[in-house]
Amino acid sequence: MSRAGFESRHGAVLEAIGREITEGELAPGDTLTLEGMQGRFGVSRTVARETMRILESMGLVTSRRRVGITVQDAASWNVFDPRVIWWRLAGSGRDAQLRSLTELRIAVEPLAAGAAAYYASAEQRTRIVELGARLRGLGERGLLADFLDADIAFHTLLLEASGNEMFAALADVVAVVLRGRTRLGLMPQQPVPEALDAHENVAAAVSSGQYRKAEEAMRDLLGEVRDAMAPLGVDDPSLD
Repeated sequence: MSRAGFESRHGAVLEAIGREITEGELAPGDTLTLEGMQGRFGVSRTVARETMRILESMGLVTSRRRVGITVQDAASWNVFDPRVIWWRLAGSGRDAQLRSLTELRIAVEPLAAGAAAYYASAEQRTRIVELGARLRGLGERGLLADFLDADIAFHTLLLEASGNEMFAALADVVAVVLRGRTRLGLMPQQPVPEALDAHENVAAAVSSGQYRKAEEAMRDLLGEVRDAMAPLGVDDPSLD
């Protein structure tokens, strides 16, 4: 089998089992076997073993001699793994996952924006202003696919420019949240003007080194994110 074929087969098996675990169809304590996976999915033992290795790295299963492969409780999951986040967003626990992720963003991103105002390089300051302006133009024209790419670049740059490696490590988490909201139809057809204003306010504050204003502007921006989701059926009383 070619490498591309191997990755395709193992990716499909990983997706199926990962969703079943995060959705609760496979409950904590349930056991799996390589032989069972081979029979169910028609894959080789190598593909089954690689799938189990990845699931174990995510904390979704554990493998022990004489016990086998056992599904783990949610407390053991790597909840920051982008694939785990997406599976949870795509499942019945969508609202709870969005609530958790929005709370994480509210806790982290204002501090990251403030730190970026202090630590960002001249190149990063210029780039964040460019991205703020690009988001304005794309948002006003309703070009959501391009807007999403620019939005991910905007938030990633702020996390990286913060000078905090732990904030920067959350870039993939924020990216999967932004992509997930769009794929699940949880974004308005056109960004509201307040959200576009907030992006440019963050960019201006970071560019000029005003860390307190950068923090406040990011809090305003995330408030717009929360408000934009509310009419779409995401109940989030903890953020009211």
